[in-house]
Amino acid sequence: MRNSNSIVAFLFLAILNLCKANSLACNDKEKQALLRFKQGLMDPAKRLSSWSLTEDCCGWAGVRCDNVSGRVVELNLGNPYPHLYALGGEISPTLLELEHLNFLNLSFNDFGGAPIPNFLGSMRSLTYVNLWGASFGGLIPHQLGNLSSLRHLDLGGGNSGLYVDNFSWISYLYSLHYLCMSRVDLQRDVHWLDSLSLFSSLSELRLPNCQLNNMISSLGYVNFTSLTVLHLPSNNFSHNMPNWLFNVSSLWSLDLSDNSFKGNIPSTISNLQNLYHLNLSVNMLIGRIPESLGQLKHLEIVLLFSNSLCGPILSQMGNLSSLSSLYLGTNKLNDTLPRNLGLLSNLVELSTENNFIEGMITEVNFVKLSKLKYLNMSSTSVVFNVSHNWIPPFQLEYINLAYCKVGPKFPAWLQTQRSLQALYLSYGGIVDTAPNWLWKWASHIDFLVLSYNQIYGDLSQVMLNASFNANSNLFVGQLPHLSPNVAVFTIANNSLSGEISSFLCQKMNGRSKLEILDLSNNALSGELPHCLMRWQSLIHLDLGSNYLFGKIPEFIGSLFSLKALHLHNNSFSGGIPLSLRNCTSLGLIDLAKNKLIGNIPSWIGERTHLMVLQLRSNEFFGDIPQQICRLSYLIVLDLANNRLSGSIPRCLNSITAMAVTHIPIKDKFNTVVDYSYYRYPEHLLLVIKGRESKYSSILPLVRIVDLSCNNLSGGIPTEISSLFGLQSLNLSQNQLTGRIPQKIGDIEYLESLDLSNNHLSGEIPVSITNLTFLSHLDLSYNNFSGRIPSSTQIQSFNALDFVGNPELCGAPLLKNCTEDEGPQGVNPSDGNGEILERSWFYIGMETGFVVGFLGVCGSLLCKRAWRHAYFKFLDNMKD
Repeated sequence: MRNSNSIVAFLFLAILNLCKANSLACNDKEKQALLRFKQGLMDPAKRLSSWSLTEDCCGWAGVRCDNVSGRVVELNLGNPYPHLYALGGEISPTLLELEHLNFLNLSFNDFGGAPIPNFLGSMRSLTYVNLWGASFGGLIPHQLGNLSSLRHLDLGGGNSGLYVDNFSWISYLYSLHYLCMSRVDLQRDVHWLDSLSLFSSLSELRLPNCQLNNMISSLGYVNFTSLTVLHLPSNNFSHNMPNWLFNVSSLWSLDLSDNSFKGNIPSTISNLQNLYHLNLSVNMLIGRIPESLGQLKHLEIVLLFSNSLCGPILSQMGNLSSLSSLYLGTNKLNDTLPRNLGLLSNLVELSTENNFIEGMITEVNFVKLSKLKYLNMSSTSVVFNVSHNWIPPFQLEYINLAYCKVGPKFPAWLQTQRSLQALYLSYGGIVDTAPNWLWKWASHIDFLVLSYNQIYGDLSQVMLNASFNANSNLFVGQLPHLSPNVAVFTIANNSLSGEISSFLCQKMNGRSKLEILDLSNNALSGELPHCLMRWQSLIHLDLGSNYLFGKIPEFIGSLFSLKALHLHNNSFSGGIPLSLRNCTSLGLIDLAKNKLIGNIPSWIGERTHLMVLQLRSNEFFGDIPQQICRLSYLIVLDLANNRLSGSIPRCLNSITAMAVTHIPIKDKFNTVVDYSYYRYPEHLLLVIKGRESKYSSILPLVRIVDLSCNNLSGGIPTEISSLFGLQSLNLSQNQLTGRIPQKIGDIEYLESLDLSNNHLSGEIPVSITNLTFLSHLDLSYNNFSGRIPSSTQIQSFNALDFVGNPELCGAPLLKNCTEDEGPQGVNPSDGNGEILERSWFYIGMETGFVVGFLGVCGSLLCKRAWRHAYFKFLDNMKD
């Protein structure tokens, strides 16, 4: 026994000594090289603090050495916290001294657009290079083609302008298995595919957002015999999907999304028998989904949304037993939902929204969908017809049935869903009392949307814990109580009443997170209380069309995050509070239809984000402040129906958003709030073409100036003709004098022009005929004279649009123009041109007759042979 213990001890010591012998310190030359490499880097987060002379470099952060030789083989300096702790600076060529380095990772650092070092192409031992998202820029060096052992190359991923001028160098990377060049500009080489298709070893090819526009091989074939992943999303392909693509039978993931591919999905897609992930979404594909798609038994993810596919949803998809995600939304699919989709026991996500699908949805459609978590059938014509006591087999997290008929009764099966995070039932045809279980059940979800139904009930005793949209229903009573977790509360267009203060001053356990509050079009009353200051997170506040009164309080300026303020159609009095200048992010101010008085404050020009200023139907007086011209993003300026005086500012052409032609500024329209489950677009009531309409999703496209019904004097500034993007201009019912600017026709997108009830004079400019979009024109009750310019557009308007101008003549007025008035204001290409053309027609006809007559008769008189032949012909005709 003692001998055996001695042997074990001896073996243990021998192994220990052997391990010590192999624990080699790193090579000193390589250690010095790494320290010089570190000197060229910027490392504000001290990620390389372990790199010091006193430490073995094989133990440094991001460094790995060979277990036997001690030589550095791996440099893994990828940043685990993108946008934080990034390395920068210069990549030193001392890396060339790491002769055995085979792994280099510098991903998610920030090298400020510096070029990828050429010397990397001399590090022949490299098998793995990852520079993704490291902010390199410029030309990708051809020297990388020298890395014949390279198996993994990951470049791009940023916006620093990396590009390739010629892809031929990549054909020398014989061992390449993985290539990713996200956001690298590859458009300069039209033969990119030929260079890449030579790689029989290539397994994964990822080229998203590379500005590629051609997938047609000039060789007539490709050699992708090992390719398993082909991802080419967000490029510029605009042709049919190439035939070679469906012969790459090794593919298991294909992503061609967000391009402009045309044509049908070919039936040869059935050749891709290994495919489990298919993404052809956001293209221009047409035709039916091929039946052969149902033969791909391994499919788990099918994304075909946002195309123009038509016909019914394939019943063969019910055979894809592995399917977990099926997205078919925003196409032209029709007919009913196949019942055998309800047999897909692995289905987790089902999206068929925005199609022409119709018919009944019953329990059979969901019979085996026990794993279903996401269901979106919105904007279809399906009708839910399930029993009142139905217990679904699933526990959904997201339900969107907007525009589906789920009523008239409130769907009782929803109360079985205990994992729900978001529910959309807007336009659901529900005509019912809100059930008692709803409010307690809703306290466990994040978002509840019930808008545009006829749901009724008293909300006075309700406590809401979820963001809530119940616009356009029949709710009554006082406003409900909110928990601090509610981020969105919109209940516009109901019949709620009571003092606004009882809601705004409610007790709350914690600080409110409310960002969007819309209580418009109810019967709320009272003054705005001091406790409005508690709602510090508010971004959008809409209290319009209620019975609120009193002054707009100064403390409203303490809502520093406010981007949209709607207080229209109430009875607020006093002036615009000075404190609003503290709300530096304000993009919309709507105070229309109140009893506000005083001057329009000049500090409004400081709100450089302001895009909508609507102060119509108040009692503001004084001049329009020149500072308004500083609002370069302004798209709506509505000061109509006040008591403003003075002249129209000549500097309006400084408002850049109105001077550019019809370009949407959605990226600047900062009153849109986006949530994980809910997008709240800004909205506004505008008077255009004499009608008040609600503008929402297209509001960023609107450009209007309305200064009507004031006491403005002086002329119309000629600079207003430089507002090339303007769509509606209303200066009616003022005291304006002078002429219409001669270049009014330069406002090419103008749809509505109202200059009526002023003292304008002179001729109507001929350029007005250039306004081809004009559909509303009123020049009545001025002192215009001369002929109305002639064009199909202008003559299509009613005579009432020109009435009250005694010296005006021509269509559509019944008063004809005299000879003296004929040329006035007439386009030579229209009225005057017609007269001239008619005169020359008759002159030409007479001249032609004389010349023809003399030509024929003269010839007969001069030529005896012709004369005899002619009379002989007449004798024969007589016979």
